[in-house]
Amino acid sequence: MLTISDVAADKAVEILKAEGKEGWGLRIFVAGSSCCGPSFGMDILETPKAGDQTLEHNGLKVFVDTAAVEKLTGMEMDFVDDGKQQGFIIKGNEPTPPAGGCGCSSGSCH
Repeated sequence: MLTISDVAADKAVEILKAEGKEGWGLRIFVAGSSCCGPSFGMDILETPKAGDQTLEHNGLKVFVDTAAVEKLTGMEMDFVDDGKQQGFIIKGNEPTPPAGGCGCSSGSCH
């Protein structure tokens, strides 16, 4: 199952509180797929959707869509702020790109 870093949990709780949504959670779902693997989306919800699995860490609730559960196994949700980029990321267990790199020049990727 997905793990949540302390930094990500603390930052998400801070953001939710600032938005007036204290006690709400983040929902992670599969937003698409390509030759490089799945893409994940994230949303803010008050309660999980039917079938979602709920994780909790440091006061943060994370609702994981059933289609995303298996794909997120062994991965971690983290928060980065390195001066160039800032945001939540899913890392770990990245698929190995196909020979020649990851690209969709043939138009066959969706």
